[in-house]
Amino acid sequence: MAIQNLSFLVAALNPPEQLELAVVPVIDGLLLADLVTEFEARFGYQPAGGYGGVVFAFGSIDPLDNFLGISSETFLLGCDCGELGCWPLCCCVRHEGEMTEWTNFSQPHRPDRDYSAFGPFRFEGRQYREAISSLSAQLASSRP
Repeated sequence: MAIQNLSFLVAALNPPEQLELAVVPVIDGLLLADLVTEFEARFGYQPAGGYGGVVFAFGSIDPLDNFLGISSETFLLGCDCGELGCWPLCCCVRHEGEMTEWTNFSQPHRPDRDYSAFGPFRFEGRQYREAISSLSAQLASSRP
């Protein structure tokens, strides 16, 4: 199984009206929102897509805890409207030795959808932690 490279795109949500920052995972240079939209369209899921970045400023979820998989459910994407609970993409984050894996993807508002053919995505542990650390620093430096 291939090892992916993780990074994050951090951009203003619906600029210039809103200044909140949305976080979108990028896997091997491809936006996760685009990857899941393509998957959903290929399997005939309607609606397909509608995902946006997670806006951590809106809720009580800590980005570091979220992507480290502290809870049993990790929010990777939210709705393109900016509301996390509106249209999330979730997964389970597993750490095994020096590997981190995203698996068991789900769309809580569409429990009948089968995402078992989406992913899993595997990352080398050190690179994964560096990407999250970089994200955390970027979010901290952007706060007023």
